[in-house]
Amino acid sequence: MAGEKVLRWLLEEEEPSVRYRALRDLAGRPETDPEVRQAKAEVGTRGWARQILEARRPDGYWAGAERTYVPKYLSTNWMLLILSDLGMTRSDRRIAESCAIWIRRTGTPDGGTAVDGSKRGHLCTTGNSVRALIRLGYLDHPRVKSGLEWLVKNQSHLGGWSCFGSGRNLDSWEGLSAFAAYPRDRWNAGMLRAVERGAEFFLSRELMHQGDPYPPWSRFHYPVHYYYDLLVGLDLLTALGYASDPRMRKAYGVLEERRRPDGRWNLDAVHPDVEGPISAWFAAHPKRRPVPFALETPGRPSKMITLIARRVEARRDGIVDGPTG
Repeated sequence: MAGEKVLRWLLEEEEPSVRYRALRDLAGRPETDPEVRQAKAEVGTRGWARQILEARRPDGYWAGAERTYVPKYLSTNWMLLILSDLGMTRSDRRIAESCAIWIRRTGTPDGGTAVDGSKRGHLCTTGNSVRALIRLGYLDHPRVKSGLEWLVKNQSHLGGWSCFGSGRNLDSWEGLSAFAAYPRDRWNAGMLRAVERGAEFFLSRELMHQGDPYPPWSRFHYPVHYYYDLLVGLDLLTALGYASDPRMRKAYGVLEERRRPDGRWNLDAVHPDVEGPISAWFAAHPKRRPVPFALETPGRPSKMITLIARRVEARRDGIVDGPTG
């Protein structure tokens, strides 16, 4: 399947969220383009976003009242993260109502974001929520500003972030993702330093070298929730402007190897796709194991994975430039 045929596949009207992103991120169409505007307007009317919105409760929550984080990965937090990827915004009343709950329930006194009821901000939830809120139309909301300041303040001296304090793990990608979504002309000096140090943290490891090889990092997933894989790293570092850094070459090579003969990429697995101690912990605590949520079928060609992979290639080749959040 030639490149143009793959693009036509991504532009099919049955999934307007992919069509919207492909028109903008791959075809280079501006937001003012009539086809882009039409595709974006249709995101909540059919396809994945409509299915998610149909599962929304009348009180604005998904899956459980008064809890936004659990059950994983079916509750409000996770659904809003996905909807932000798909192109939904607060212009839809349902999104605005659910975001008001999400902001109120998860904000912490230190300016970050955490699981319902927590008093201290947390990397995964702060980075994810700030990125999503920006995409959902809350660029100027105080929670976005305070979350970015929290991320600058809580960055490890090693350059990364960490859910558990070490600052040594590639899984700490969520902090950088918030800055990738934030307009670059709004970065202050602290944000610029945080991005530079964070990018160096990933580039010095070639996006994949962190202790013993970890097979889930070489598999491509969507939704990613708070997990890392090589495609997450490639999308993030190219969005931040590091597409031409020579330390990206090995990761690009893996991306090329994973391309199917027809030019598409598969959805390899759905989270929780974990090995080692995490898998053992879930086995010992089966009631705490998250419920997988998928938009596409694992092991089959994926429009979402192919879209992201083609977007990475477009940035690498200079066809599109910079963040496309």
